[in-house]
Amino acid sequence: MSTSKLVIFHHLPDNNDRPALERWFAEQHCPEVCAQLPWTTRYLLYRPVPPPPGAEDYGYINYRVHENWVRSPEERRGVNGLLSFSHQPGYMDVAVANVPGEPTEDFLGAELRHGDRTILRWVTLFRYPDRVPVDEAEDWYLNVHVPEVCKQPGLTRFFSHKVLTGQTIPRSTKQRPFFDKLPPLMTKSWHRLSELWYENDAGWVDSIRANPPAYTPAPWAPQSSYPFFVPGEEFISTFLLERPDQDLLRVQSLRYF
Repeated sequence: MSTSKLVIFHHLPDNNDRPALERWFAEQHCPEVCAQLPWTTRYLLYRPVPPPPGAEDYGYINYRVHENWVRSPEERRGVNGLLSFSHQPGYMDVAVANVPGEPTEDFLGAELRHGDRTILRWVTLFRYPDRVPVDEAEDWYLNVHVPEVCKQPGLTRFFSHKVLTGQTIPRSTKQRPFFDKLPPLMTKSWHRLSELWYENDAGWVDSIRANPPAYTPAPWAPQSSYPFFVPGEEFISTFLLERPDQDLLRVQSLRYF
């Protein structure tokens, strides 16, 4: 049985909303998500770390990343029998991707053992332009771009999840939305969630800003410079450490996996 996970990126445009949102997550939203056992098998919460110098230019997501795991994509719970989620007390832009639990491709670094390197995870989410056939875009990414990325001087690990097609979050006209306006990133369909690991900020700067390899842009790329997608619209990213800050279903996830 294959697992899948919703990866949810939260961006906070106004830091004045942080105190109210922190209380809402802790007292209302997270407990309501946890009530969906046994469908939900893991619920992991990460806090992004400060970006390396220059990383704000790559669609940096500044607030939270959550992972909501289920045993298989077909077993994600719907909305029947549930109350509407509690109202969100502040504004966040939110991007959501439904991906396989295991990466669909593993490009670099599988031979490393856990203690060989320190780990700074650059988690990226991107979408191909609407005018480009996905098969054509995938051919460029896998056969042209990935081999060039693997030449980054500070890159230690690189793998990718192809986003699953179909609805990411169950929706119902019977339920009231918990936010006041639909976040722009939530309206977008994404194609890939990729992770690139470095030992620290300096490794990222060396690879991305100071000494990047030569890249071959796709002929359809909306911009000529790396990462070739429009930051904040077609490409978002953030930086995480190895472990989640909270594993809210730790005991239950051991039971149900």
